Amino acid sequence: MRYFPSTYDRSATEAMINAWEAKIQRQGFGLWAVERVEDGALLGMAGLNPVPPGIITGEGLEVGWRLARHAWGYGYATEAGRAAIDVARRIGAQSVWSFTTVGNERSQAVMRRLGLSFVRHFDHPRVPDGHPVRPHVLYQRDLAGRPGRPEPDGGTDQGG
Repeated sequence: MRYFPSTYDRSATEAMINAWEAKIQRQGFGLWAVERVEDGALLGMAGLNPVPPGIITGEGLEVGWRLARHAWGYGYATEAGRAAIDVARRIGAQSVWSFTTVGNERSQAVMRRLGLSFVRHFDHPRVPDGHPVRPHVLYQRDLAGRPGRPEPDGGTDQGG
């Protein structure tokens, strides 16, 4: 949660997971647990979610991830992001969006590996004025018609 305004306690985390599970049941997609195949260790979450109001004009799907620090640098975010984009294609999404605070270079590198392109800077409407993580960057990839930049083979992501 380095690039978030605050961390969550156990109660808030459980409530958030319950809300994510309900969204998957309701809309057929959402944010899922990311586990390491070799040992089943929980690494974080990733998936698709409707872009929150105030980020883009109209509706869209966000591809996102949050990984524990010990999981950074192994390609898990990129692998999960690719899986999320595949789901977005299967459900007929026209594009996917992703955003993070300006300082989160590692997630921006994942976005570029996923073929998303920089759109603009913005102040996140859910982050208080003056907070250091309020300035954000927005990336997007068109899934209908124009393919995004080619996804390079290999490489690892740098963070969460």
